[in-house]
Amino acid sequence: MDYLLDTNIVSYILKKRNLTVNKKLEEVRRLGEKVFISCIIYYEVKRGLLALNATRKLAEFQTFFQKYEVLYLDSKEIIETACTIHADLKTKGTPIQDTDVLIAATAITGGLILVSNDSDMGRVKGIDLENWLEES
Repeated sequence: MDYLLDTNIVSYILKKRNLTVNKKLEEVRRLGEKVFISCIIYYEVKRGLLALNATRKLAEFQTFFQKYEVLYLDSKEIIETACTIHADLKTKGTPIQDTDVLIAATAITGGLILVSNDSDMGRVKGIDLENWLEES
């Protein structure tokens, strides 16, 4: 299977705060599995670094993102899936942020495992989810 990294996982990788995440990422890449980043995640990470004027981290960010293909919201299927996710969660009274809905829709549509430490993502119907922070 191939993977889509969520914003919180990318943050852990960039901050080098969790060796388990970095080891798992290396293992996945060594096995030839693909790792993707959503354009939403790119946006969330970069806007935060720009707001902090974190020039050193911005340079690390650019290097990191050159290694992975960025997936764009470029199909009606992704948007349709996002609409379904949003409606389902809102009906249940458990909505999540729009950015998370779009990230989840990208993973589901692409048949990707979403790597996330966000418990909200577990409420999304049909998502394949892994939390590399909990793995040993």
